[in-house]
Amino acid sequence: MVLSIRKNKSPEVPNSCPLSECMTVLGGVWTPNVIWCLSGGPRRFSELQIDIPQVSAKVLTTRLRELEKKGVVDRNVKPTSPPSVEYSLTELGNDLIPAIDAIVRVGHKLKENAG
Repeated sequence: MVLSIRKNKSPEVPNSCPLSECMTVLGGVWTPNVIWCLSGGPRRFSELQIDIPQVSAKVLTTRLRELEKKGVVDRNVKPTSPPSVEYSLTELGNDLIPAIDAIVRVGHKLKENAG
């Protein structure tokens, strides 16, 4: 018996899928963690390394550059001696916090069900 293909009843997706756009930002390893840590306010690179000790300096640098390029993170060089750099979320970056928070809440439920 051959099963017929059912029509997809989810809302129609435009040519440039908003979900895919969002996931290209959040999909990188450690990216949600970086955004989450910046949700509390500006952080220097060394502070982010303390916040996320498992991430290597190379990967953290890469993620911060990607997020800056995508308009999610601002990089602000402070005129100190020696110069220091602070990273903070842009308005777009702050818009991602509720989505990450929802994922965290589901993650807690998944952990409860697994244990």
